[in-house]
Amino acid sequence: MTSRGTKYWNSGAIPLIAPEILGNIIAEVADLAIVISEEGTVLSVLVNPMHDAFRRLEHWEGKDIRSALTVESVPKFESRLRDFLAGREGLRPVEINHADSIGRWEFPIRYSFHRIGPDGAILMLGRDLRPIAEMQQQLVRAQLALEQDHESQRENDTRFRVLMDGTRDAIVFLTARTGLITDVNNAATDLFGRSRDELIGAPLIGEFDGRTRGDLVDRLSAHAISDRSQPMRLHLRRAGQVVQVSPMLFRAGGERVLMCKIDGGVDKTHADDLGRNLQSLFHRGPDAIVFTDSAGTIMSANEGFLDLIDAAHDLNVRGRSLAEYLARGSVDLRVMTDNAARSGRMRMYPTKLAGEYGNARQVEIAVTCIEAGDANIFAMVMRDVSRLDPSRPVSTAANNDDNARSVMELVGTATLKEIVAESTSVVERMCIETAVELTMNNRVAAAEMLGLSRQSLYVKLRKYDLLSKSPGNVEDDVESDDEN
Repeated sequence: MTSRGTKYWNSGAIPLIAPEILGNIIAEVADLAIVISEEGTVLSVLVNPMHDAFRRLEHWEGKDIRSALTVESVPKFESRLRDFLAGREGLRPVEINHADSIGRWEFPIRYSFHRIGPDGAILMLGRDLRPIAEMQQQLVRAQLALEQDHESQRENDTRFRVLMDGTRDAIVFLTARTGLITDVNNAATDLFGRSRDELIGAPLIGEFDGRTRGDLVDRLSAHAISDRSQPMRLHLRRAGQVVQVSPMLFRAGGERVLMCKIDGGVDKTHADDLGRNLQSLFHRGPDAIVFTDSAGTIMSANEGFLDLIDAAHDLNVRGRSLAEYLARGSVDLRVMTDNAARSGRMRMYPTKLAGEYGNARQVEIAVTCIEAGDANIFAMVMRDVSRLDPSRPVSTAANNDDNARSVMELVGTATLKEIVAESTSVVERMCIETAVELTMNNRVAAAEMLGLSRQSLYVKLRKYDLLSKSPGNVEDDVESDDEN
């Protein structure tokens, strides 16, 4: 306020304000205005019309204001009222809490005291402190949340460091954009022969031979997203040894990060590692290997299987049923899985494997049932027998070809009707013998393969004197079929 303004207010030059206007001004200036006597009796209550947070407070009039205060606020009010009546200068506003008689609601107010007349009336101009209190509570909650996040971060950092240092494999983190190392574990420092401080911030390419930074990072990123399980083989610059690098790409803090697990014992340490040897056999073996779940859905397949069916990538077959590639479809699949589930394995099941473009190959499949937790999976090893070695024993299919040639030799020695009847019997017997052999004497599967009921199959087995090739409880199965 300027000096001229001070003189204006002190000189009495301002006009008198009408009582009804004065009340409106006071109500607009303060959130809550209360006129009390020197004893504390409420004479009038004015509530800011723009402030809808207060309840109707007209019932305070005529009562002692102490009845509308909390127990803790009464001594503060009385002390400030005594100081004001004693004429002390420079009194600061007092913060007190209002509450109803049964404690249903409560709100804090900051009051300043003012004389308004010779009759001893005192004007208390109040400012609602609830917005400030709510902001303070938000700040407190934010501070507590920050402290909890800080403690959680420290705990996670400790766990991460313990996990890193407790891992035998060398672990290196680097940014995919720059190729610079951001973190390493103790195994990595031992492998590279440098301290952690020397490695952090250095390019990973500096630890390997013969590659530029961009080329190495691009290869690691491409390998990480290619769904290949075989690790990369790189040469260490200082030690000169071959290591296997398994990269994994992920995003953290808006930036792509590569985690590289480096195995430094390729030559000697893992020579007797069964898991690694089996993995190498799976990827490099000449025979096709397929893993399926209990329903026959392909989980993984090696290059040998992809070569048999002319598939470009294992992604093309993963998730599909193996029955799609078998000549007899679900019949072949059921025969193999049922027998393997019952006895644990099935040796040399002959069938045909149909490729992506319709070409079929004669194969022999060995099936093993493997327990994987609560479920069973099937490992199938397939061998292409389309080029049979002459020293191999002749299969039933070859015997059946001889039977067919025997039928053709009847031409000229018997009537056509007799030849057809003989041919029908020969073909029927051939089919039944083949089905029984393929299904390992499983009559249910053999009947399904031939499109017969088990009772009809039993009749034909007896007709051709083939019961000796089937299990001894054939009649029991037939009786159960009759009952059903």
